[in-house]
Amino acid sequence: MKQEYFVVVVAHSLHGRLRRIHIPHQAVYAIVALALVGSFSVFGFVASYARMAWKVANYNALKTEADGLRSRYQKLQKQVTQTNDQLASLQIYAREVSIAYGIKQRLDGPADISAEGKLVPTFAETLQDYNFLRSADSIALASRRRIQSGSPPTLWPVSGRMMGVFGERDDPFSGEGEFHKGVDISAPTGTVVRATGDGVVTFSDWSNGYGRLIIIDHGAGIETYYAHLSRFFAFAGQGVRRGEAVGAVGSTGRVTAPHLHYEVRIGGAPVNPYRYLAKAAVYQQASNRDFPF
Repeated sequence: MKQEYFVVVVAHSLHGRLRRIHIPHQAVYAIVALALVGSFSVFGFVASYARMAWKVANYNALKTEADGLRSRYQKLQKQVTQTNDQLASLQIYAREVSIAYGIKQRLDGPADISAEGKLVPTFAETLQDYNFLRSADSIALASRRRIQSGSPPTLWPVSGRMMGVFGERDDPFSGEGEFHKGVDISAPTGTVVRATGDGVVTFSDWSNGYGRLIIIDHGAGIETYYAHLSRFFAFAGQGVRRGEAVGAVGSTGRVTAPHLHYEVRIGGAPVNPYRYLAKAAVYQQASNRDFPF
């Protein structure tokens, strides 16, 4: 029995010759099957590639959204931290003011207002309050006069080891030469930073490379800078006394490790704080000999 086949006739366009080609059924079926398999394979590859591209696009969109949310969360966390620091500092300041001016707030007073005593003060009580306010005003006036006349820094701002000197040095980040406007005193994070002299806080905020910065005006053109703080204990407009806590050591701003950057400026120009620190050390040694406790 002869095998069935297809006949393909090919004619030459010039000579007119005819040529017959015999193609078996099995070959045609095989070609058709391969064509179908190839079509399904190409379709599957295209569908798989499209699905993968869609997933990659969704992943990139989710990643971008997650990065944006993470950045917003970090900013909010930073704002919350700063707000908490300011709130804590305000509470400390309010407590100090209450102690200084004798303000007492009774949180758990009696329910009956009549138990509070007389509503109108006596003449003796009024005179006592007047004398107290006059003495407080005299103290404040004397403090302002002392600040205006000049109160040079005579105290080490923090207990620690000096790690950076005043003058020319190599920048710790770029390695290039720079002028160091103050001295660096190494101390652990949270170590109390104290005012080196009587004065008025003129700046208490973030300042670029300084990080959290406090500036105290001591009068007569003398200012001191306390940089890279982790917390504020004093705020702009507040008067401070020598040795009073104004902040805490930190690593904010452009730093490589926790420390206090301390500057002394006269007329806005930075001067070497070493001579003031040396005087402070001599003064402290004399105080320790006079008062050995």
